[in-house]
Amino acid sequence: MLYINGEWVEANSGETYPVLNPATGELIKETAKGGKSDAEAAIVAAKEALSAWSKLTAKDRYLYIKKAADILRSRVESLSRTITMEMGKPLAESAGEVQLAAEYLDWYAEEGKRIYGDTVPASSPTKRILVLRQPIGVVGAITPWNFPIAMIARKIAPALAAGCTVVIKPAESTPLTAIEVLKAFHDAGLPKGVLNLVHGMPQEIGDAMMESPDVRKITFTGSTKVGKELAKRAADTMKKISMELGGHAPFLIFEDADLEKAADGVIASKFRNAGQTCVCTNRVYVQKNISEQFADILTEKMSKLVVGNGLDTGITIGPLINENAVKKTVEHVEDSIQKGAKLLVGGKKPEGEQFKNGYFYEPTILAHATHDMKIATEETFGPVAPLFDFETEEEAVALANNTVYGLAAYFYTNDVSRIFRVSEGLEYGIIGINDPLPTVAQAPFGGVKESGVGREGGKYGIEDYLEYKYLSLELNI
Repeated sequence: MLYINGEWVEANSGETYPVLNPATGELIKETAKGGKSDAEAAIVAAKEALSAWSKLTAKDRYLYIKKAADILRSRVESLSRTITMEMGKPLAESAGEVQLAAEYLDWYAEEGKRIYGDTVPASSPTKRILVLRQPIGVVGAITPWNFPIAMIARKIAPALAAGCTVVIKPAESTPLTAIEVLKAFHDAGLPKGVLNLVHGMPQEIGDAMMESPDVRKITFTGSTKVGKELAKRAADTMKKISMELGGHAPFLIFEDADLEKAADGVIASKFRNAGQTCVCTNRVYVQKNISEQFADILTEKMSKLVVGNGLDTGITIGPLINENAVKKTVEHVEDSIQKGAKLLVGGKKPEGEQFKNGYFYEPTILAHATHDMKIATEETFGPVAPLFDFETEEEAVALANNTVYGLAAYFYTNDVSRIFRVSEGLEYGIIGINDPLPTVAQAPFGGVKESGVGREGGKYGIEDYLEYKYLSLELNI
């Protein structure tokens, strides 16, 4: 179902499409296949709701957002099952994602109360200068499948708190989770038109958003290729954009690091969501004099990972999202081995009846990786950790920065001086220092270079949903 102007509706075309479980290939549900006319109707609804919503007090908007957050928390179990069935991650990861989504709503419900203006010293005794901050308008939010609830929350929470109205286009493979989010807001009593949901045909829905002069901001999480196209099209109507795009995160392990903790960190970063996150580790750089020792520790720890259907107990690695994801992972592993990498563990699709119809790949370690391999420059988006050697700190930083991406980077060390040198030298928007999971609601999330523009999270994340208005007042004095 689509959600437009406070009502659950079918697509105008009457068409539906199947949502499949990537672990089994089974049909979960048929859902509405929305298109351009549906998106246009949602934009009209959002435009009509904008004036009343933006005029509410911050406290009034807080009450709606906070109530929706509480509803999500009360439905963690059912939401987790929906997420896992749609995109495969283990139930524990899905439950954690639901909690993170609620935290984004909590944070921005409060942050909306702190949208302050300014008074500016005037150049004349008869003038007063005021600066107001007002909502930018209707927002088009385009979200990915790998975090189907957290990414929606991270976009709509600051938008709603700022006084904007929103049209959401979730990934076509994970619409059911988005529907559940909208149900929470509906049950919280959100006014009609403030939040709208259209899923189905991505090109048509995207066209409606990009062509409409009423959509004043686009917030997008996805590939760099698509992000660049959206940025070009946004220029036609001068829309404001914020984009969280691709990444190729390095993970640096220095000789003074705690190797046990570093190995745990690699597993947490690389193999969460089967390697399908934009901030997950893509290249593991290990100082040469500890590289063999570290590889042994990592291999031993990885032997405890369990691949399977995310709905089953004890599973730590679920399926990839589709067959193309498996093919890309296979391609990267085969290319690396052909070019001299040593396979330490994994390197194939798991065998057995339970894996027959799903998109699974074993968690894999490749030692002695080199920079002529595809995996060194292309985002795998699969459960493969290539290990590269380095000699010096300067070399490690240079290798880490040798990419067009700049989203997240990680390093492990116990040297305080090195922490500052390396942090300041890495060209990335997010740095995890002895921390493989730095994402939290109260901190800015985003990248540099071709990994995007703008930030989401924390006090910084609401800025892109606001405009500044300068008032110059001449007094009769």
